[in-house]
Amino acid sequence: MSQITTHILDTTRGKPAQGVTIVLYGQRADAWQELARGTTNPDGRVADLLPMGEVLARGIYKLKFFTQEYFDQQTIATFYPFVEIVFAVTAPEHYHIPLLLNPFGYSTYRGS
Repeated sequence: MSQITTHILDTTRGKPAQGVTIVLYGQRADAWQELARGTTNPDGRVADLLPMGEVLARGIYKLKFFTQEYFDQQTIATFYPFVEIVFAVTAPEHYHIPLLLNPFGYSTYRGS
């Protein structure tokens, strides 16, 4: 399993958000460098964002969720064309970063 995993639950529908592009970036000085990219599966998950065994160095990272495309496919207007979640990697352990999403709000937490 990847060190970084995520999933998206569309809280309006009460179902996973399939087909959302997610990009992992690492902060390098004052810029962001793309490290990995994936798309949510039918369960709304990306479990293989990083290659098996790859461990991120301590630092600041972000996941960018391209939510506009997801809502456009459903012909639903959304206030958030994308969502960025910035987080700190402090140890060589697993980090699960879920996104609870609806067209006019979102929430996140550190999962397990």
